[in-house]
Amino acid sequence: MHLDLHVSRFDWAGGPPGIGPGVARLARTAEAVGVRTLSFMDHFFQMEQAAPAEDPMLEGYTALGFVAALTQRLRLRLLVTGVTYRHPGLLAKIVTTLDVLSGGRAELGLGAAWYEREHKGLGVPFPPLGVRFEQLEEALQICLQMWSDINGPFNGKHFQLAETLCSPAPVSSPRPRIMIGGGGERKTLRLVAQYADACNLFGPPDTVAHKIDVLRGHCGALGRDIRDIEITAFAQVGADGGADDVLRSAEAFAALGVATVMTSAAGVDPAATLESVYGPAMERLGSIQPRPL
Repeated sequence: MHLDLHVSRFDWAGGPPGIGPGVARLARTAEAVGVRTLSFMDHFFQMEQAAPAEDPMLEGYTALGFVAALTQRLRLRLLVTGVTYRHPGLLAKIVTTLDVLSGGRAELGLGAAWYEREHKGLGVPFPPLGVRFEQLEEALQICLQMWSDINGPFNGKHFQLAETLCSPAPVSSPRPRIMIGGGGERKTLRLVAQYADACNLFGPPDTVAHKIDVLRGHCGALGRDIRDIEITAFAQVGADGGADDVLRSAEAFAALGVATVMTSAAGVDPAATLESVYGPAMERLGSIQPRPL
């Protein structure tokens, strides 16, 4: 079983001068203890459910480029990019650039976006949800076309590209992996079944089990093997949890077919938490085998 690290807050770093050194230490520590993928949120403002909107928030792809230069093995992803934030052609170019410069470590995380305040605050268009889902599917199609040998036009309902030229091509073969975020049963998981290499499911094991069953149904309808999709979920570990709690949560999810558990950068010193809690768990975590889907 794999462990991924998600970084959603930066207030622990002690203000703007401390964020760069803090993120650098966290990324190096994550790589040292065996974390496979480091992800940031893709937001302009901090989420109000988690902390005040005024709390520090980094632009995600710039932050991933910084981490890429500091590490050698960590895979790099946003969890997840809002489809409204960047034109899909530009998004494909950004992810390709990260992939090339990192030696093939970039992944594309993509979702329908939701945080209206930050859209309004920075003047980013925020169409209705149904439109955003249409845009999401077209963005996936555009990225896949730009990562193919097809350089011709793309003519969609929302996006029109005269050329889908992307040079240099990604280093990842055959292309960067795609993760679609969210657990919406009618639209999101259908898009996962059709386009994604991975998904991230939220909630306790019984909720995740239900979502996997829904995804299996979409895969069956589309003729896709669900075993080709990596299932990830956040470990259910309390703030005071230790290595044994991590392993119990991982085993519960592995019994459902979850291949990767995620943890959030937590506490006043998340690098120290990685070392003290997840470091001791890593060897046993790697021996946990997810149940075949």
